[in-house]
Amino acid sequence: MRSLSTSPPAPSLATPATNSAAPERSDWLTLKRLLPYLLEYKWRVAAALAFMVGAKVANVGVPVLLKELVDSMTLKPGSVQSMLVIPIGLLVAYGLLRLSTSLFTELRELVFAKATQGAARSIALKTFEHLHALSLRFHLERQTGGMTRDIERGVRGIESLISYSLYSIIPTLIEVAMVLTILAVKFDVWFAIITLSALALYITFTVMITEWRTKFRKEANEFDSAAHTKAVDSLLNYETVKYFNNEGFEAKRYDESLEKLRKARLKSQTTLSMLNTGQQLIIAVALVAMLWRATQGVVEGRMTLGDLVMVNAFMIQLYIPLNFLGVIYREIKQSLTDLDKMFVLMEKEREIADSSAANALQLSAPPAVKFESVNFAYEANRQILHSVSFEIPAGKTVAVVGASGSGKSTLARLLYRFYDVGIPGNAAIAGGGIQINGQDLRQLTQASVRASIGIVPQDTVLFNDTVEYNIAYGKPGSSQAQVHEAARAARIHDFIVSTPKGYETMVGERGLKLSGGEKQRVAIARTLLKNPPILIFDEATSALDTTNERAIQAELQGVAQNKTTLVIAHRLSTVVDAHEILVMDAGRIIERGTHGELLAYGARYAQMWALQQSSDE
Repeated sequence: MRSLSTSPPAPSLATPATNSAAPERSDWLTLKRLLPYLLEYKWRVAAALAFMVGAKVANVGVPVLLKELVDSMTLKPGSVQSMLVIPIGLLVAYGLLRLSTSLFTELRELVFAKATQGAARSIALKTFEHLHALSLRFHLERQTGGMTRDIERGVRGIESLISYSLYSIIPTLIEVAMVLTILAVKFDVWFAIITLSALALYITFTVMITEWRTKFRKEANEFDSAAHTKAVDSLLNYETVKYFNNEGFEAKRYDESLEKLRKARLKSQTTLSMLNTGQQLIIAVALVAMLWRATQGVVEGRMTLGDLVMVNAFMIQLYIPLNFLGVIYREIKQSLTDLDKMFVLMEKEREIADSSAANALQLSAPPAVKFESVNFAYEANRQILHSVSFEIPAGKTVAVVGASGSGKSTLARLLYRFYDVGIPGNAAIAGGGIQINGQDLRQLTQASVRASIGIVPQDTVLFNDTVEYNIAYGKPGSSQAQVHEAARAARIHDFIVSTPKGYETMVGERGLKLSGGEKQRVAIARTLLKNPPILIFDEATSALDTTNERAIQAELQGVAQNKTTLVIAHRLSTVVDAHEILVMDAGRIIERGTHGELLAYGARYAQMWALQQSSDE
């Protein structure tokens, strides 16, 4: 019997990373964060702005030309030639200006579309990559439905933000400035004062009401995300819902969220009606005041009919975009909020990150793996592992057995570096270390470590794709022959080819179309295809019947030859040939040795063996 003691804890090499809440940002900081993505397309931004200015110059020129056209029609009777040539020339110019407005607008959108879509793509991709880089802790705590909705809104928010700001706000400001200049220079200053006063009142009213309304929109979005989360979670757990006949319960939970969403949207709609009514009142008063001033000018002979038409046309042109200012401002604010939520996801701190001096793990042969005085806890007040020390010699197999909750699967998660060793918030207890070929795991890049490890997990989750895709996922780019060979080794090839679509059979969401044993054999096949130097079998045959278990166990033993293997098992019959067997209880190794040594010792392992043998009989 080998020693049951463990070595003293080694000094901690690093403290576990902690996630800090992302600080709240102002809208300007969100825009500042977006700017670099747009500046990747500098010349397109410049060209779009040039086309935008051109479109507004042409747009403002239309009422001016309309005035000239009207005034030309009021010439005194005389030259018929004048009556024919001047209006025709003005009409042609009027049509060209109208065409120029549309042409410049379309060119602006065409040129800037690549910048908009490119920025949206870059941010979405970086968010996706960052989410994959976050720790397992984050993904265990996340709500998939709400998070995916936040990303979806964020990407859509980029397009809306750029569209509303570049295509609506900035052009409107340019047009307002040009119109005010023309009115102040060509007529008396009161036209500019009335217009400017109306605009200031309109914008102030719109901003104040919209800011007040924002909380209702935020509430609606929160309830929308909550409803979406409940729906996705319920559908992902479809079988569990059916098992317990809880369709009504799930519908009630979903309806409660929908009811809250309905009430929030009603508040949003009611306040929107208030906003629209106030805006219409301000515009109507301003329009009446301007037309009254212009009509008085015509009566007094200071202005022509063309001037009256021009003033009216200016007001209509300004009124159209201003009529949507409340909607535009609200959408910009909402887009900034949605974009900020996605940036918050991007700024989630990576609990497990490669150090700047991290090296890639280079293996020319199966490595030795060593756990040295490892202490670990998922939460500070509940320690899972207590000074766990053992070594898997190069090319050998070490098995870990014990009751559920003893910490067996945690060893696999630490070896994959889903977590770092140590106790969060408790630096007094040294975390210990895990080494591969004498190199501390924290000094190696995560990608190189994970590329060298293959795992058959206890709970197999498959992609909603074909059987072939799920097996080939172990080594993307593998040939069909290699996939079939791995499937044969996992004893699932015959089953696959017996189905109507063979390897093109869809496995369903999370692999629900397959039985537990079939899913586990697919998981074994893709690990065999990966063919890494380090293997982890976490209850790899737990979902198989006895016949298939023995057959696949023989295959796994063959595969594990000359590979460093960690076997986590419940059934002791699967680990009798291991180089060393560790018996764990409450996060501690209480026994270790070969199968024969542990039986001779007559303690916990021997009791477990006797119990399982009796159960099998």
